Amino acid sequence: MVGTLVVTGTGWAGGAVLAAFFVSSIAVGRIAPRPPGFDTKGERRDQYQVVANGAPAALGALLGLHDPGLGLWVVTGSLAAAAADTWATSVGGLSRRGPRLLLLGRDVPPGTSGGMTAAGCAAAAAGALLVAAVGVAAGAAPALLPAGTLVGFAGMVADSAIGAAWQGRFRCPECDVASEWRVHRCGTRTVREGGLQWLDNDGVNLGATALAAILAGAVSLVLR
Repeated sequence: MVGTLVVTGTGWAGGAVLAAFFVSSIAVGRIAPRPPGFDTKGERRDQYQVVANGAPAALGALLGLHDPGLGLWVVTGSLAAAAADTWATSVGGLSRRGPRLLLLGRDVPPGTSGGMTAAGCAAAAAGALLVAAVGVAAGAAPALLPAGTLVGFAGMVADSAIGAAWQGRFRCPECDVASEWRVHRCGTRTVREGGLQWLDNDGVNLGATALAAILAGAVSLVLR
């Protein structure tokens, strides 16, 4: 459904951008170890992750039915943010130095919402640059290369900031490990340690990719 809407609104140019995000994120995700002891979903995407990463791009692509250039910018900016977040998580997991809260704060365990590493930030910029470059190669204005990269990176930072501030944080009292779920995979109900109980990582991702879509569209209109 995401792919159909993207191609319907922006043609094969938007489809190429979607493919760049999807293929590169899978490839990068293959090298990433799971944070030890952290109860994450794992590598395989479910329908909620697809919506969180792809829905803003899919809906924004429909703008291309009336303004092809604007639609492609929105798709590229949103997916650049999704790629930046995915690349940052994957490569950041390989960092020898542990993450710090929003890069400049206190040290936090791997997998903590808002935790960032220098290696992860560099990877985020590379992922956003790749997606933006494909957008330019597919026919967008050259200005999309720097703008899409910056928007994608900003989306990743927003994702980390929203996660650190509001994402629900839980702990399994039986296993004494952090978890993203109200019930740990061992079957024990977790205890909320902070954040909003209803806001999970998928919700944070959706907010970040939607913000990036709006930013990309705004920059496109301003540059005109």
